[in-house]
Amino acid sequence: MRTQSDKGRIFRELHERDGAFVIPNPWDVGSARILAHLGFEALATTSMGYAFSIGRLDGTLSLDETLANASAIALATDLPVSADLEKGFGDEPEAVADTIRRAAAAGAVGGSIEDATGRPEDPIYDMDLAVERVRAAVKAARALPFPFMLTARAENFLHGRPDLRDTIERLRAYQEVGADVLYAPALPTGEDIAAVVRSVDRPVNVLMGRDPQLSVQELAAMGVKRISVGSALCRTALGAFLKAAREMHDRGTFTFAADAVNPKDMIPVFRT
Repeated sequence: MRTQSDKGRIFRELHERDGAFVIPNPWDVGSARILAHLGFEALATTSMGYAFSIGRLDGTLSLDETLANASAIALATDLPVSADLEKGFGDEPEAVADTIRRAAAAGAVGGSIEDATGRPEDPIYDMDLAVERVRAAVKAARALPFPFMLTARAENFLHGRPDLRDTIERLRAYQEVGADVLYAPALPTGEDIAAVVRSVDRPVNVLMGRDPQLSVQELAAMGVKRISVGSALCRTALGAFLKAAREMHDRGTFTFAADAVNPKDMIPVFRT
């Protein structure tokens, strides 16, 4: 088994090599092991995917619940794991720093911090506080005895503030205080993605699984380094479940089972 230091080093090297890589988002141990079996090189947790899988809404998980899920996924495979830490489970910089330390203790070798407040009436932190929160997270990450990739997220486009200029200014500010990876989810066009990449000098993570529909090759040509899919894999699984359940309930038929995985195909995935 790889040590946490090994995983941290490998994760950093993925961000330093040429080209782009996909970091898919499992929501539990089973989905993590499937992704590892398929040959992905790193994993990232998903707050929404995990919340849906336990019958909850995104944003309702506690830090303890989030870290228990991240720990289970980190232990499930030899792959590096980056944790979706939402806004850091606190407004103040020291709360964010403590969350980074606890994520590392749970087995993660990376983590993301959002600048969204969680308050609909005031959805994005003021710039100064947002920067101080990232600064505190970076300081905590640098104090760890292994490489930890800190991702700073600018959440404007997810919260009704489609302001590309402000998004880029925020990402540049997070870069200046030491963020390792920059991430602005839900950028609506390839041109917006390219503009972000041109504006910073750190690896950029891009969210796929929604519009725009761009391939790994197209994103790599723009200079994108890392591609995640958020809750899309979990929602795809739930979509198939809902379709099957509705067929049974509404039509009284069971044709959905033709698309079900053969149990024999899962033996090499889950054999210990």
